[in-house]
Parts: sequence; C-alpha cells; structure tokens
Amino acid sequence: MKPVHTFPRIATDQTLRETVSHGSLDYPFQYYLENVWEFDLHCIDWHWHPELEMIYVNSGETLVSIGGEQVPVPEGCGMLINGRMVHRFQSERSTWMPNIVFSPALLAPEGSLIYRRYVQPLLEGGFSYCLFDPQITWHGEVLRLLRMIFSDHEKGDVSQLRTLRLLLEMWEIIVSHVEISPASGSSRRTGEQARLQMMLQFIQDHYREPITLQRIADSIYISKSSALQIFHEGIHQSPVAYLINYRLNCAAQQLRTTERTVAAIAADTGFSSAGYFCRRFRELYGVTPQQYRSR
Repeated sequence: MKPVHTFPRIATDQTLRETVSHGSLDYPFQYYLENVWEFDLHCIDWHWHPELEMIYVNSGETLVSIGGEQVPVPEGCGMLINGRMVHRFQSERSTWMPNIVFSPALLAPEGSLIYRRYVQPLLEGGFSYCLFDPQITWHGEVLRLLRMIFSDHEKGDVSQLRTLRLLLEMWEIIVSHVEISPASGSSRRTGEQARLQMMLQFIQDHYREPITLQRIADSIYISKSSALQIFHEGIHQSPVAYLINYRLNCAAQQLRTTERTVAAIAADTGFSSAGYFCRRFRELYGVTPQQYRSR
C-alpha cells in the first residue's frame, strides 16, 4: 500500500466535548500553535470544553462559528471564548493560530471572593465570546499581554508564575470592560447547548439507522421546528445536514483505515445506496471515495 497522508482532526466524545486534557490537574493550562488550514476539511471542527480559550491570528484569517454567530477573526486580531461554548474554526487559506486553553480556576480558586466577584459573573452572565481588535486601545493591551505569553512558550522560556501574572493582568482588563448580560441569558444558552448535545449524541449513536428529523426531535421530546432552530443557532446546520456530514466523516475514516469496499462502507454508515453515497461524498470532499483513499 502507498503511504496515506492524514490530516489532523479534533477528538471529541458523543456530545462534541473535546477529549484531550488541557494541561494537568495541578496546572490546568496548555499552549498550542496550530495552522487551521492543515486540519481535515481545513477546519477545527465542532467541539467544546469547560475551559476558557484565547486565540490570536498570526497570519491568514479564521472564521469562528460560536453562539449562533459566524465571526471572522482577521490577522492581528484575537478572541476569548467562554467555557462550554460549542465552536468551530475554519479557514480558506493557511492560517497560523496560536492559542491557550485554561481552567477558570487557574485565575482564582472556585468559591473564593476573587472567583465570585471577578470570574464567575463573566462565565455565567450570558457571555459567549469577546473579539479583540488592535485598533481599540484596551483590546490592543489584551493582545499585547497574550502575545507575551505566546512568545514565552515559543522560546521555551516558560515560567508558570509569569504566565499566571499575565493572565490575571488580561483578566482585570477584560472584566472592567465587558458588559455582563442578565443571568437568564446564561440559563437559556446552557439549556439549548444541552439539548443540542443530546440530539448530536442521538445522531452519533444511531447514524447507521434510518433517521428522520422527527426521530431526532422525538429523542428529546421537542417539535421538529424547535430542533431545526436549536441546530441552526448552535452549529449553523440542519439536523439532517449534520447527520449526512457525520456519516460521510465516519465513511472517510473507514476509507483511510480499512480495505473495505466502497459499497460496504456506504451501507455501514447509513446510506441507502453506493451511488448516493459517492455523490454526497464528492460534494463534501471534492473527490470520489476511491480518489480519497488513494491520496
């Protein structure tokens, strides 16, 4: 067999929660340097984690889908993403994106005065993300501190104490400028996130079976129109479109890792015919299943 070039993909469980641990229990902080373009389908696909995430676009541009919005983050800008927000990064060209993922408890112990007064209100106040534009003075200061953290890690000159000091400086600037919505917004967001994740899990558990929009909605006892709304607000796709893409991604994995025939893979991943599977596969990946396998 010819060696096959594989693209990195993000690892998640059935609810789209990222399965990678970010840092350790005694130091819940991790630095990453990633090129979004190098990921499968040129995107870091839908995922969430309880930790906060801060990104910066060194070059290129990434489109962040989050909280019912699609937000372009151009070169020189950054973003803070709240914990437990389902999000996705996509790029149309090479886009280097250093980022950090860290637990809010790193800023202050949960239950402490500092946590209750300066951390918890932002986490639970209906806040999804904050986009940082260097043209805005306080945004520029946050980005400067963020780049200092990145620089330390890129040079291998890492002091956990210095990293924490820079994080706290950034956090002080952010909480003094970001408006907090009423807590009811957070409750609604959390409820919709939970319903979305339950429906995603249902699809992932049953994707080999015939699934309709009605079955997906019935899985959590809501109407078809409510299911459509939750999917469109959460991941900008209909439930059926997500189902088809999930089946195609599972099929692509089998093409990469097994010698099974295209017809067998199509049947195993829930497609009614090999012809329909090949047509939808080419629409998503731009090549036939056989061409994808040979690459």
